[in-house]
Amino acid sequence: MINPFKLLGISDDVVNAVKDLGFENPTPIQEQAIPVLLEGNNDFVGLAQTGTGKTAAFGLPLIELIDFKLNKPQALILCPTRELCLQIASDIKNYSKNISGASVVAVYGGANIVQQLREIRNGVQVVVATPGRMLDIIGRKAIDFSSVKYVVLDEADEMLNMGFQEDINDILSTTPDDKKTWLFSATMPPEVRRIAKNYMDNPTELTMGTKNTGNVNIEHEYYMVRARDKYAALKRIVDFNPEIFAVVFCKTKMDTQDVAENLIKDGYNADALHGDLSQQQRDKVMQRFRDRNMQLLIATDVAARGIDVNNVTHVINYSLPDEIESYTHRSGRTGRAGKTGISICIINAKETGKIRQIERIIGKQFTKAELPTGFDVCEKQLFSLVHKVHNVEVNEAQIEQYIPRIMDEFAELSKEEVIKRFASLEFNRFLEYYKNAPDLNAAANDERGDRADRGARGARNSDYTRLFINVGSVDEFTRGDLLSFVCNNGKISGKNIGKIDLKGVYSFFEVENAIVDSLFSNFKDIQFNNRSVRIEKSGDAPEGGERRSGGGERRGGYGGGERKSYGGGGGGERKSYGGGERKSYGGGDRRNSGGSGRREGGSSTGGGFRDFSGKPREGGSGTGERRRRS
Repeated sequence: MINPFKLLGISDDVVNAVKDLGFENPTPIQEQAIPVLLEGNNDFVGLAQTGTGKTAAFGLPLIELIDFKLNKPQALILCPTRELCLQIASDIKNYSKNISGASVVAVYGGANIVQQLREIRNGVQVVVATPGRMLDIIGRKAIDFSSVKYVVLDEADEMLNMGFQEDINDILSTTPDDKKTWLFSATMPPEVRRIAKNYMDNPTELTMGTKNTGNVNIEHEYYMVRARDKYAALKRIVDFNPEIFAVVFCKTKMDTQDVAENLIKDGYNADALHGDLSQQQRDKVMQRFRDRNMQLLIATDVAARGIDVNNVTHVINYSLPDEIESYTHRSGRTGRAGKTGISICIINAKETGKIRQIERIIGKQFTKAELPTGFDVCEKQLFSLVHKVHNVEVNEAQIEQYIPRIMDEFAELSKEEVIKRFASLEFNRFLEYYKNAPDLNAAANDERGDRADRGARGARNSDYTRLFINVGSVDEFTRGDLLSFVCNNGKISGKNIGKIDLKGVYSFFEVENAIVDSLFSNFKDIQFNNRSVRIEKSGDAPEGGERRSGGGERRGGYGGGERKSYGGGGGGERKSYGGGERKSYGGGDRRNSGGSGRREGGSSTGGGFRDFSGKPREGGSGTGERRRRS
């Protein structure tokens, strides 16, 4: 039987590589696009949802059309984020692994530009890049695009949403006029249509499904709650789905940190992904998620762009996106590669109008769902445990030696008693938590909650003391890292910690009044990075910066003067002047000069960072690429 990819016109070497990846049949977008793109004669616009196989749809034809004996860039692929850049480059390397001389380079911010330049100089046929870093390399006159025959704009709508239109224009102006441009997008806003008009000549257009619609394999639900109950609703949804593997979307970086922090405190396997993390931190978080060592990834829209993880069961919109079109990209994180998925929105009564707008855009109706009761959750968790016990794989050889002692331990118990006790191990925890659990569902006309929420937060804060600690983001701490550091060294639970306010060389955190004295005692001899860690009540430490005894130097809170910080011995100098230039040297270049708006991610960690015991860990790179146009 002839392989379906071979019938599309793909050569044996590439077909064999695709088979090794487990591809058996082309997806609809691949089936329709590959024969058209293999002709290599036309510009092309492909509209299809994320998770439908777009990378192979343009990647396989590119490999067939490129001359791999010529060691010059012949194809340029632009995409919005470093995660997507790395994913596309990895996929194309895998597709072309049986082709001699094939070279693919990923070019993105937050990584060592010297290494990327070296790879380009060594010869490359396919360059996959984020726009900002590509412009940097073009500005260094380090790449020659005169032989480029094909330019691919992937996730074009998101690149425009992120403000890359001017960058794309600048990059395309350096490529030959007779190149072919292939544009792939999940939605077709006017800006994308404008790019197609400006840079394409009578393009072939392929639309899978209806324009801007959502994936047909995804169910859409919403839960209506009061604002103050949103976090409790999130936990109840997670608890009601014991096998959940989800991306939770928040609107801001601070929200992602708050939600992830609270979930970790409450015993959930979660972490945050947002633009303030260094490349190394982002890679660590994403690797844990890909390996399914983490159940819940809490992310912003920008940070999650390009996440290509299989078998995500749910997408949860903790906050609805500002741009309605972004919902399509969010929900596309689940239901990938033909699988089914569920996209959930947690909303209040005022946001029902937005749900109606989203319905019109995606062409599908939402189901208004009711949050489960405490009894429903406990029942679901109990039978999930029963199924796990029933289906667990028994290692007969290893457990055999322990069976006699186990049987002796259970000798006085009947079969029914043993079963009840095993089930109760997990069941009791949920019974306790959901005892007298309130109904969190709100009526459509219930717009209360914000004032009550603020009042509850104020009452709660009176039970906490705000403390200063002399570690912060320059030590490569995230708020989750700081939470772990305080809990491990202070010998307290995450539930004893309130709000965490991460700064540069210092931070603030809240702790329950009752354990302040014991926390001070436990932190007497704690060191980090070969320096003593100091905790003080926040009233004793100025918020403008780190207080030093004896009226000495104070860093970090100057108004118009110079500010310097040194990270981990060798991270480089950082200066901040009243209205002037701010620089951070390390793995990249970051400038914000006189309001130009351009800002490039870099590293300020220098010689690496350390774990919470003060021992060296692998060094990190920068926070990545980010541009802002005024």
